Amino acid sequence: MTSEPLTSTPPPPGAGACPVTGAPAGTVRTWAVDDLPALEFDPLLAELLAKEPVARISLPFAAENEAWLVTRYADVRAVTSDPRFSRTALLDRQVTKMTGHMVASKAALNYADPPYHTRLRKAVTKTFTGRGTQRLRPLAQASCDRLLDAMEAAGRPADLMAHLHGPLPMAVVCDLLGIPEEDRAELASWPDLILSSGPGPESSRAAKAQIHGYVTRLLDQRAAEPREDLATELAEALTEGRIGADEAVSLAMAVLISGAHAVRNNSANMVYVLLTRPDLLARLRAEPELLPAAVDELLRWIPHRNGVGLPRIATEDVEVGGVLIRAGEAVYASFLTANRDPEVFADPDVLDFDRTGTGHLSFGHGPHHCMGAMLTRMESEVMLATLLARYPDLRLAGRPEDVVFQSKGLIRGPRELYVTW
Repeated sequence: MTSEPLTSTPPPPGAGACPVTGAPAGTVRTWAVDDLPALEFDPLLAELLAKEPVARISLPFAAENEAWLVTRYADVRAVTSDPRFSRTALLDRQVTKMTGHMVASKAALNYADPPYHTRLRKAVTKTFTGRGTQRLRPLAQASCDRLLDAMEAAGRPADLMAHLHGPLPMAVVCDLLGIPEEDRAELASWPDLILSSGPGPESSRAAKAQIHGYVTRLLDQRAAEPREDLATELAEALTEGRIGADEAVSLAMAVLISGAHAVRNNSANMVYVLLTRPDLLARLRAEPELLPAAVDELLRWIPHRNGVGLPRIATEDVEVGGVLIRAGEAVYASFLTANRDPEVFADPDVLDFDRTGTGHLSFGHGPHHCMGAMLTRMESEVMLATLLARYPDLRLAGRPEDVVFQSKGLIRGPRELYVTW
């Protein structure tokens, strides 16, 4: 299904014009954020990037509480790094948004501003260093090999979502946190319920309550029996008074939920792209040393989410892209459009494994830049390298247009990805 035609709310009588686009001031774009075919780029985002880079929008929930949306690379970087745009101020505002429920806990990093945000991140930075990621790589490779052995034993065709992209990121996050094997099946479905606009707030709240209870018990265990894992690092920070109990649980939940869910979908999207682009697949087979650059370019090009993430609130009047944003107004920033900005990336809609220069913003920017960026890259490299080396004739089991993608998810990706070899 493609997006519905875009609608606009007319400006009030006597309104001026946008100094950048000449559009009437006060025009609001109604953005339904409908499901799009496969990895098609959202047409509203493409239009705004080209014609109205600082625009007014209303989303499906709390539509009356409009917000700004910035789409250009420079403006996205400015908004996401300027301390005059606050995430904490969101807690006191009703802003138009994607879902009817709060995805993250109020104690979470997502709603924190520096210096409080900086203190929270310091509680887990050791785990997310290059050394920490390298510690997990052989564990990820062993899990990948084991999962693909089981897939082969089950026979062809096989659903990569069920056999690889779902269980491997969950295994890596569980290795990171120190969650024992016997508890992992219980956790597997909870991230999907939380990071969805479909099931509703009751299912999301129930899943978060279950994860909260589990993580609380895990941190209690690590306080008594420390190990080399993130749960121990959090338990130590909690015991030493550097963070509180809600903060420790929130940090662990954020890693568990976003780490497992986002990497599952992003890595599956990468495989889908390669299996539908035989030229790119053949090149990676011929030049395996290109893999890190290919993963980075796939991260830039793939529209990995629906809509936009969390907004920020202007704490004073700020001019962005020639438009004055008033104190108290909400601003969304689209990393997807920033990654397609023709002022920054030559031929931005082309997937180019030789691309060099300015880095993409798929892991965010500023204080909220994703801590798990190195871990995500590592997992994607392990999965792609193993699939390419192990299955020289890997291909979709059906037509590309028959691959079913998730509906009403905040993160985009295949629901099933059947392959043969």
